[in-house]
Amino acid sequence: MKSMRIAGAGITAVAALALTACSSSDTASSGSSGSAPAPAPSSSMSAPMPSAASGSTDGVTTNADVFGPACSQLPQGSAPGSLDSMGPQPVASAASTNPLLTKLVAAVKATNLVDTLNSQSAITVFAPADPAFAALGDAKFNELAGKPDQLAPILQYHVVGKRYDAKGLAAAGSVDTLNTAGGPVKVEGSGENMTINGAKILCGNIPTKNATVFVIDKVLTPGTNK
Repeated sequence: MKSMRIAGAGITAVAALALTACSSSDTASSGSSGSAPAPAPSSSMSAPMPSAASGSTDGVTTNADVFGPACSQLPQGSAPGSLDSMGPQPVASAASTNPLLTKLVAAVKATNLVDTLNSQSAITVFAPADPAFAALGDAKFNELAGKPDQLAPILQYHVVGKRYDAKGLAAAGSVDTLNTAGGPVKVEGSGENMTINGAKILCGNIPTKNATVFVIDKVLTPGTNK
C-alpha cells in the first residue's frame, strides 16, 4: 500500500485529535458531550497498544452489510479506498486509502501505530471522519502539534479488542476499548440510528482483513461516556 506522508496534514490531524481530548467543548460538527482529561499518556508515543483479543471470528462483515449515508462517498469497483480494495487489507493499510479518513490516518502515522493496528487479529475501529476536525482552528493545531505523545491513548480509545458488527455492538450496549483507563464506550440505538458515545455512524460494518470499521462523525473523548 502507499505510505501516507504526514508533513502538513499530519500536523493538522495531530493537533486536531489532541485538542479534542483536551478542550472543554467539542466542535459543532462533532456534536460533542462534555470534556474530561485524557488518561495519562504512555511514556513514549510509540509504546505498543495492549494486545487485542485473538481467535474470534464474530463480527466479520461483508460488503453487503455496509450501511450509512457516507458509504456512497467511497470509490467504486476495485479502486483504492473501495470496499473491494479495503477488504483484503489490514485495517491501517485499508484506512490509508479511504477518502473519509485522511486526517485520522495521518494521526495514526504520527504516533507510529500503523504496524500495531495492522498486526491485531480481530478488532473493531471507530474511525472519525475528516469533517470531525473541520471546525478546529490553526492556532490550536500549532499549539498542540508538539504534544503527539498525547495521541496514543486517544487513538486507543477508538479501538476495541474484539471484532463486532453493528448487531453485536447493539447487543453489547457498551464495549471496553484498548484504552481501559478511558472507560467503556456506550452504544445506543441500532442500524442507521446507532450512536457510539453520541457519535453518529456515517458508514458502518466496513470489512477489512483484521477489523470491522465504523466511520463516525466525531472524535471520541476518553473519560466521557455520553
